[in-house]
Amino acid sequence: MSFIVTPSELNRRAHFYHQLQQLTAAGLGIVNALDQLRKNASSHRYRAATGQLLGLIQAGSPLGESMRAIPDWLPDFDITLVEAGEQSGRLDRCFRMLGDYYVERAKVAKRVIGALLYPIFLLHLLAAVASLVLFFWYPKLCVMPILALFAIYVLTFLLIYATQNKHSEAWRSKVEFFFGMVPLLGKARKHLALARLAAALEALISAGISIIEAWHLAAKASGSVALQRTVDSWIPMLRAGKTPAEMLQQSGKFPEIFTGQYVAGEISGKLDETLERLRDYYQEDGGQKVRALAQWVPIGIYLLVLIGGGGFVIWFWLSYYQKVQEAVGGF
Repeated sequence: MSFIVTPSELNRRAHFYHQLQQLTAAGLGIVNALDQLRKNASSHRYRAATGQLLGLIQAGSPLGESMRAIPDWLPDFDITLVEAGEQSGRLDRCFRMLGDYYVERAKVAKRVIGALLYPIFLLHLLAAVASLVLFFWYPKLCVMPILALFAIYVLTFLLIYATQNKHSEAWRSKVEFFFGMVPLLGKARKHLALARLAAALEALISAGISIIEAWHLAAKASGSVALQRTVDSWIPMLRAGKTPAEMLQQSGKFPEIFTGQYVAGEISGKLDETLERLRDYYQEDGGQKVRALAQWVPIGIYLLVLIGGGGFVIWFWLSYYQKVQEAVGGF
């Protein structure tokens, strides 16, 4: 995967899955479908990856295993769903689900970036004006606003780097714990992880995978270290005869809505429908929180610019007044 997943990259991934869904739903085999995508790939990277994927499949490897063999291309969530669709014969449905998922992610990313453009412009303008004023009155300090802006860039870069999935589980656990304490962001991340878990679990169970293995793989696909560790701790008890519904009720690590819905679905025998509802609910709720965050973050930057600009003006005029007083006192 790219170091930073941009809206363009998300749209390319959505386009890739939607094309696969249309071609396979029309009756084309996966080899012919991938060959068509390779010839009409939206970027060189996807053309190369699709060609490599096609070669692995033609050599006899299953689709999911072939995807996993290509390093740094697709996340575990995608591959887990594809493997489930492959086993259940519902590949086109899994491709559609993944395409819709990345379309929504791309929309949210564009909304966030669009909302941040103007406050970021103001931040740069403030740094430029402050540097220019200081250049004439306090030349030794004129680089300070630029250095402050550079420090913001470094902190942003480090924050993005810290949240990449390529880090160790221990590191990702610390990052997840830290973000979990941030209002709105923590809930949004948790609910989106639950949506991924429900989607993967529904696909895996429908594929006929055992409930224990399905929970293990779905927790891994969720992207949440906390959820994965919780589910992994259940494995010995599940093998001893406990049901996932009983473990959910005992653990207290999952929201009451998720637990109650899952228990009802397990008892009624309509677990697949229940998991679909849970996926839609947590996807929508998590998306709403992300959209709210996209509205509040620019407001926060506006306030920082306002406070920083106001503080600079007050400091400048106090310093200027002090210089005038010293000059007058010297006569």
